[in-house]
Amino acid sequence: MKLFGKKKETKSCCCGENCTSETMQNVENKKQEQGIKILGSGCAKCMELEKATRTAISELQIDYEIEHITDFAEIASYGVMSTPALVFNGEVISYGKVLTADEVKALLSK
Repeated sequence: MKLFGKKKETKSCCCGENCTSETMQNVENKKQEQGIKILGSGCAKCMELEKATRTAISELQIDYEIEHITDFAEIASYGVMSTPALVFNGEVISYGKVLTADEVKALLSK
């Protein structure tokens, strides 16, 4: 009688569903897109970060589109566990706090 056996392995992605390699590739391709992304559920903090980011890019006179991502599976694909998060050219540059417009300008200027 075996009390402790090898656990049956199941393959699933970060969202708990069985994603295909095509789905995972689409997510990876989307992460590599240039531009600015706000990751969050759409709460007040996320909207505040988006507003500060819009102010910062207008003051810096940068012509970037801002995309607000609310899909938790896509947010998790960035490795973000705490929102709101700010992504610039595929790299997470801030997460877990609301930045001011000046803080966003400093991060975007690097």
